[in-house]
Amino acid sequence: MPEVEMAAVADDGLLLAGTLTLPDGPGPHPAVLLLHASGPLDRDANTRRHRMQLGPPLAAALAANGIATLRYDRRGVGAPGIWRATGFTTTRHDAAAALRALADRPDIRADAIGVIGHSEGAIHAMTLAAQPSTAAAFGTPASGARPAVAAVVLLAGFARLGEDALRRQAQMIAGGLPAPVRPLLPALANRYLARIAATSTDVARVAGIPVNARWIRELLTHDPRADLANIHVPVLAITGGNDIQVDPADLDEIHRLTPGKAEIHRIPDLTHLLRRHPGRPSLRTYPRQLREPVDPDLLTQITDWLTTRLQVPVQGTAT
Repeated sequence: MPEVEMAAVADDGLLLAGTLTLPDGPGPHPAVLLLHASGPLDRDANTRRHRMQLGPPLAAALAANGIATLRYDRRGVGAPGIWRATGFTTTRHDAAAALRALADRPDIRADAIGVIGHSEGAIHAMTLAAQPSTAAAFGTPASGARPAVAAVVLLAGFARLGEDALRRQAQMIAGGLPAPVRPLLPALANRYLARIAATSTDVARVAGIPVNARWIRELLTHDPRADLANIHVPVLAITGGNDIQVDPADLDEIHRLTPGKAEIHRIPDLTHLLRRHPGRPSLRTYPRQLREPVDPDLLTQITDWLTTRLQVPVQGTAT
């Protein structure tokens, strides 16, 4: 399972450093672009304090089944740029640049590229997979139209206005807090979002803490439903029954809106961290969950689905 260090060139010239994991044997190979959740995440979906560690096991599972994987560091994380000053749309443009870089490689089949997105990454995956493919929506005209996406996997992706998704998230998180604190969180969330909406800078201080204000403002007004209605390639959408950050009910909206073949799964006990955790979901269980690996059954489900949709050849046959 060879791993190659590579970089995608963003629209502003910044280099997005990443790792391309290749299957054994000669190419060109089908491939996927892996897009992580929100935050200052490296290519493996880790921060200094929290190790999601999604990239390595998923890339290894895919490589074992003949599929390459590109994952990359967010700007400002182990690379130039300032993470807090990066907008939601900039992150989307960076994803499009990574997709172009992957499709341009001679060892990758440009006609067999999928996208896997988790949480925020799922929202960007929806946009990358939507048709028509236009350069205007994804960067400067010089960057050119993005390559076509052959299949998309949405892990914990929402299907409503961004502001509604954040408010719903606050309500679900409040349900796992101690009873005396529970009623306070929605009101605090309302005040927080109002303060952010009134800002105009990339970074702003709220209660003395610097926050990525532009990213939040752009997310609040983003509605992925228009993209879902323009996805004509196969879709696999999975959300855990114990996800307290994304409403599993949004799976039904994804299925309703997507004109292509959408397959949805609500997995019991699966959380937003893509681990199994039975019982009442709560943020307080996150540190314990992160000591466990990503759910192996989920990795198998994703791999098996993509192997079919990206038409991975049986070993010993020509591509």
